[in-house]
Amino acid sequence: MFRALVLEKEGDVAVAHLRELEDSALPAGDVTVAVEYSTLNYKDGLALSPNGGGIVRAWPHVGGIDFAGVVEASDDGRYRPGDKVVLTGWRVGEVHWGGYAQKARVKADWLVPLPSRLTTRQAMAVGTAGFTAMLAVMALEEHGLTPAKGEVLVTGASGGVGSVAVALLAGLGYQVAAVTGRAETEGYLRDLGATRIVAREELAETVKRPLEAETWAGCVDAVGGAMLARVLGQMKHGGSVAAVGLAGGAALPASVIPFLLRGVNLLGIDSVTVPYERRVRAWGRVVSDLPMGKLEAMVREVGLEDLPALGAAILKGGVQGRVVVDVNG
Repeated sequence: MFRALVLEKEGDVAVAHLRELEDSALPAGDVTVAVEYSTLNYKDGLALSPNGGGIVRAWPHVGGIDFAGVVEASDDGRYRPGDKVVLTGWRVGEVHWGGYAQKARVKADWLVPLPSRLTTRQAMAVGTAGFTAMLAVMALEEHGLTPAKGEVLVTGASGGVGSVAVALLAGLGYQVAAVTGRAETEGYLRDLGATRIVAREELAETVKRPLEAETWAGCVDAVGGAMLARVLGQMKHGGSVAAVGLAGGAALPASVIPFLLRGVNLLGIDSVTVPYERRVRAWGRVVSDLPMGKLEAMVREVGLEDLPALGAAILKGGVQGRVVVDVNG
């Protein structure tokens, strides 16, 4: 038997219940993992919403788009009982049962060995959000970003992706400008390494001019929508924006002028189906480049029973930093 937060349809509404399940309830897969920690991400908030956020396909369902734990049983030679592993992406927690349970069964191809210098708790303090932030920084560097090029903007900076992006960039020597709509987060963001705080209102409005003053050498954008369109017009020549989210909307009311006259790059960051080798490289960069003290400072630890309320809060922008879920707590 194992405990899980199970989403069940009651009429037209999805409701979360803590249940005791038998191992036979687990979905098909090559590897069974004794989960130790999971996290809360924006997608998890969607899955926990009354209609499943449009991402849950079948009921009952166990959410949690990432987890870290210890292999309990394996039909794949790459993993043996006792191995520590981490999973992000592959639509786990959406179409496949995820990490909001004490056990998970998944395909071996979806797993990555836990880096030896990380605990399972630290891996989930990073989680999908931090993994995505690392992929964004890697993409910006691969397109020429260096600290000497100038300031790097991070939008949605007090959220999960943004918080890790600020800490990563600052640790790598970049001057980081952090965008936030909550004045009370300024101290938090400066502690993570932000050197400038930009009020969300300064970037929230679209402007008719396709180009503004060249301001940012790079950007990690978790907002999308009108803010991303505005930022594109403020990029320095040859600068790049790594798009990682759409908290501000999926539409992009932008002009092609920044791309044509300034050679701006818009880089899409997909953290769901990243090839294995790049996943391993990204986790290695997390170990070497993310200050663990700053990571711990952004963490809040909760239990499975806390998730329904926090899922609603994250959709409203009411969750700061990273939420780590102790599934055995």
